Amino acid sequence: MSEATREALRQASRLGVFTLVVTTVLAGTYTLTGDIVAANEAAAREALIAQTLPPGAFDNQLGTTRRLLPPEAVRELGAPVEASLYTARLHGRISGHVFETAAPNGYGGRIRLLVGIRADGRLGGVRVIAHRETPGLGDYIDPAKSPWARQFEGLPARPGTQWKVKKDGGQIDYMAGATISARAVAGAVARTVAYYHAHHDALVSD
Repeated sequence: MSEATREALRQASRLGVFTLVVTTVLAGTYTLTGDIVAANEAAAREALIAQTLPPGAFDNQLGTTRRLLPPEAVRELGAPVEASLYTARLHGRISGHVFETAAPNGYGGRIRLLVGIRADGRLGGVRVIAHRETPGLGDYIDPAKSPWARQFEGLPARPGTQWKVKKDGGQIDYMAGATISARAVAGAVARTVAYYHAHHDALVSD
C-alpha cells in the first residue's frame, strides 16, 4: 500500500470520526431543544386556554384534559379537521368547558379558536389561536392585536341571532372593511353554543 493511499485512508478515518461527533452533538442538541420547544408550546397553549374562563374558575390543569370530539361533532361545529374539548373543574366538579374548533371561512382561510363556556351558562371567552387574516386589517380578531375578542366574555351562551356581526343583524362589533374575519369567528361561536346546548346533559355529566 502506497503512502498516498495510507494518508487518504487516515484522512477518511478522521473525517468519519468528525462526522460522527458532529452528528451526535446535533442529535443531542435537537433532542434537548426539541423538549424545550415542546414544553414552551404546551405552556403557551395552557395559558391561552386558561384565558377563556374567569380567573379562579378552575383548579385543574386544562391542557391535560384534552380529548377529541367525535366526527359528528366536527360536522356540527363546522370545524374542517378536528374539534377538541377541555374540561375545567373546581374542587372536583365541572366548572366549564373549552372547545377547540375552527371557522373554515375566514378571509385568509381557516381560523382556529378556543371558546370557553362556564358552568353557569355564560361565555367565558373566545381566543383565536391561529389565522391567516390580513395583517393590520382582519387580524384584529387576534387577542395579541386588539381587545376585540373580549366582547364575548360574559354573554349568555344560548343559540340565537345575536351571534352575528351588527351588519347582519347581530350584536358583535366588527371593523369596517374587515367584516369577513369577525363574521367567521362569530359564526364559529354560534355553532359552538348550539353544540353545547344540544349535548349539554352529556357534557355536564362527564
